[in-house]
Amino acid sequence: MRKGKIDVKTENIFPIIKKFLYSDQEIFLRELISNAVDATQKFQTLASVGDYKGKLGSETIRVKVDKKKKTITVSDHGIGMTADEIEKYINQIAFSSAADFLEKYKDQSGNIIGHFGLGFYSTFMVSEKVEIITRSYQKGAKAVKWVCHGTQEFTLDEIEKKTIGTDVILHLDKKSKEYLEESKINELLNKYCRFLPIKIAFGKQKEWKDGKEIVTKKDNIINDIKPAWTRKPVDLKEEDYKKFYSDLYPMQEAPLFNIHLNVDYPFNLTGILYFPKIKNNIEIQKNKIQLYCNQVFVTDSVEGIVPEFLTLLHGVIDSPDIPLNVSRSFLQNDPNVKKISGHISKKVADQLNDIFKKERPEFEKKWDDLKLFIHYGMITDEKFYDRAEKFTLFKNTNGKFFTFKEYKDLIKENQANKDKTLIYLYSTNAEEQFTFIEKANQKGYDVLLMDGQLDTHYLNHLEQKFTNARFVRVDSDVIDKLIQKDDVSESKLTTEQKNNLSPVIQSQIPKQDNFVVSFENLKEEEHPMTIVQSEFMRRMKDMSEMGGGMNMYGNLPDSFTLVVNSNHPLVIKIAEEMENTVGEDVRKLNEKVKPLEDNKSKFEKDQEGKKDEEIKQEEKDRIEDLKKKIDELNDKKGKVLSEYGSKNELVKQLIDLALLSNNMLKGEELSKFVKRSIDIM
Repeated sequence: MRKGKIDVKTENIFPIIKKFLYSDQEIFLRELISNAVDATQKFQTLASVGDYKGKLGSETIRVKVDKKKKTITVSDHGIGMTADEIEKYINQIAFSSAADFLEKYKDQSGNIIGHFGLGFYSTFMVSEKVEIITRSYQKGAKAVKWVCHGTQEFTLDEIEKKTIGTDVILHLDKKSKEYLEESKINELLNKYCRFLPIKIAFGKQKEWKDGKEIVTKKDNIINDIKPAWTRKPVDLKEEDYKKFYSDLYPMQEAPLFNIHLNVDYPFNLTGILYFPKIKNNIEIQKNKIQLYCNQVFVTDSVEGIVPEFLTLLHGVIDSPDIPLNVSRSFLQNDPNVKKISGHISKKVADQLNDIFKKERPEFEKKWDDLKLFIHYGMITDEKFYDRAEKFTLFKNTNGKFFTFKEYKDLIKENQANKDKTLIYLYSTNAEEQFTFIEKANQKGYDVLLMDGQLDTHYLNHLEQKFTNARFVRVDSDVIDKLIQKDDVSESKLTTEQKNNLSPVIQSQIPKQDNFVVSFENLKEEEHPMTIVQSEFMRRMKDMSEMGGGMNMYGNLPDSFTLVVNSNHPLVIKIAEEMENTVGEDVRKLNEKVKPLEDNKSKFEKDQEGKKDEEIKQEEKDRIEDLKKKIDELNDKKGKVLSEYGSKNELVKQLIDLALLSNNMLKGEELSKFVKRSIDIM
């Protein structure tokens, strides 16, 4: 028997392992099986080059659980170890700067396995004792047994072992009983080992016979040793990609298409990325891409290795060149990561462009599902934007598709305003905004459909990229002002008539909404009244609701403008009826207001240039008294006009028509509108 101490410069190695790795203790099984795979592959290599002449025997790695003995055993038929190799690889932990170890990691809750050669020692997170029984492939090598109880002391004995390879036996501690459950081991094997390149057996296959579950003699192989991403694209058919996707995500709808990554320079990278179908009420998940290192599962938190916008994709990436930290679970700050990330972005863009060029009709069919990924990428990744410009599409309200250049060529003649700014009209809901779209089409304008989840941010981004161009929602103003040309119509109403009509109309506007009345000199054939919403305010509110950092706007109520066509015959009719009914009362009040305003103006002119302390209090009081009297008379005038307006059914009918066009007339008010319409007819 040989006894000794593990060669490490701190006596606290095992408490450190348990403390720092407790939250990630399940990786012990991954580490053991990874070591077994390495040993098996090395043995295969030795045999293939002739350095080992004997039979390899079974290459299957076996995992066994013994509930009675409270043990987990991982067995392989790899190259095994001699006593000297155990001394070298197990008993000497290869620290760099070991004296600074505790100080360096005392504030970290992350893991420390891997980088310091501690992969095997992760077993002590769950074990009170660990045994290694191993026999080297080397001729004449004696089998040995290594035992350690989670301290620096170990024993090493020669024993009998017929087969080449290694058994690692974990005697679980009391806190780790969950790992004696078959379901738990199955879970870990499925998570970490389902695509390892060497067969892994855990128990025997089970099947139903005569209404009972029986255990067969066939090994239960838990992994696919040649997953799709390890094979050449030319060797795979479309059904192979679909099957692999359904294996990865059993409950998911079939993806739109995939991109097969296969890079060997300047780094090694393989993988398959899938574009999933995403519903409109999506809760975006960014934990669907799995990262592997030589087919060993590492993590599904791939931020840093995959560009931000591509974390929406599903699939697998495998690279031995991705620098990982000590636990293999978190990426280091390394320039190589950015290079790999940039390459993945370029590869995705290149393949999307290739599909667009070769299969544009099919690409267009999938655009509504694809655009979320592409828009997200263009917003967050400058290089991807530059590449995506070639294949990114606009879709108009007629369902036709255009590239950026194609669409600019379509609208550049007709949709430039008087300042030569190109106006891209868009709708967020073709059905709800139909009236406005129809008006725009009648003008010869084209309207884009921008109904995606990110489109508000996307439009802002495009406005920064496009030269001398703006995006304007089709219902944000009346048609003549959406793309304002030089020609402006004259108004058939005087300024005084507009001022008097304003409270008449305001009296019938729904009190629960925030409306402003505005008169515009439109053509007679345009609607008498139209409801629009400011492009700026609506866009800011939309961004606020999406978390765009515009919280101050998100708290504001919706505000609308009721645009009154001052040239429409019905509006002129209302003005004339108002004049005939309350015109005399309004004139009398105006006659009383005029001398008061004249006096107020005179006193204010006398005070011009004086400091506040130079103005006598009686002069200030006189002006305040005049203001009060003017306000009282104007209030009376407003009440006269409001009372008249509140009883005017034509005013109410026109406002309700405008509300109805915007899907804003509902419930009781809609019922009243229908009844009134019937009565009018």
